[in-house]
Amino acid sequence: MGWGAGNPEPVEGRYDFSAMDRRIDFVRESGGTPVVTLCCAPDWMKGGEPGAGHTDWSRQALETAPEPEHYDDFAQLAATVAKRYPDVRHFIVWNEFKGFWNDEKARWDHEGYTELYNLVYKELKKVDKDIMVGGPYLVMDSVHPRQDANASRVKGPWGRLDQRVLDAFTYWNENKAGADFVVVDGASYTADDEMFPDEFKATDKLTAVGEWVRERTGDLPLWWAEYYVEPGDSQDNRDDWSEAHRVAVQASGLMAMARGGATSGFYWNPQRRGATCAGCLWTPTQRADGGRELPMLRLVERFGAEFGPGTRYEKVTIAAGDRPDLRVLADDEAVLVVNTRDRRVSAEVDGKRFTMAGYEVKWLKR
Repeated sequence: MGWGAGNPEPVEGRYDFSAMDRRIDFVRESGGTPVVTLCCAPDWMKGGEPGAGHTDWSRQALETAPEPEHYDDFAQLAATVAKRYPDVRHFIVWNEFKGFWNDEKARWDHEGYTELYNLVYKELKKVDKDIMVGGPYLVMDSVHPRQDANASRVKGPWGRLDQRVLDAFTYWNENKAGADFVVVDGASYTADDEMFPDEFKATDKLTAVGEWVRERTGDLPLWWAEYYVEPGDSQDNRDDWSEAHRVAVQASGLMAMARGGATSGFYWNPQRRGATCAGCLWTPTQRADGGRELPMLRLVERFGAEFGPGTRYEKVTIAAGDRPDLRVLADDEAVLVVNTRDRRVSAEVDGKRFTMAGYEVKWLKR
């Protein structure tokens, strides 16, 4: 709700699924797999005037959590959505803990979120026990490597994970009614939009997060519902990077998620109408010649095809002198090699010697 879909229940008991119907129909017609993120809540669940039918679309209002007395109403709405779209098999409960910050305790209200999650989980399972439900969709924030305030022991050159986030995840994990997959969100950069020690090595954070989560959730599939490896909001200079640079860093991020045990990663980027479209998957479809694939789409498609869920990764030999310049991931059929330098390099990987252009992403057959 609010990110392309309208308010599904502007008045209690009165539904408007027109916008959501269009979205689901588009996913069906394009051959995609529909996933519904159950966020956010109608105004009347957040203290708005009952029966008014008004929707405040401001960011502050939209990112307000439902009041506890309306948690069950939200769970009932989730069940109504599941009944309306029986072909949707995956539901994510809420998004980024929006509205669940406890100012008094200066931490996340993980008790409130988990209460809401459990109610939604149980109602969805009543609709169909085979529905897949996931959470908690926490933003896995990190801080400066030398920062002590709110810093956890999960650390690396990229920084230190925020202990408050880990506490919230732990509470949910230990008190959840159940889960069919686990959902996280995050970026390679810190909460202050800094990348340590550089944009490539910073992606190792995604591996550390995955390993920490998988240690606590076992065999549950791990989804990155959002992941970001470019400069953060306060430094949004995405046009400063060449597309080759951008694709190389994205490849490094995908490798890092895979090493951390992720089974799914959702790439987010807007389609722009202009002539340039940094990081886009295809050219703007508003133009007659639009819809042509771009380098980022080729990377995402190939990575998904080669390294899908269940892939068994294998070690690969890299010439000692080449290791600082390269990032590599391999299974028994393919090797993905990324040149992290902005210059041409000569590399030897898996017994093969070849040259790579600056920021080149290369696939090798084994």
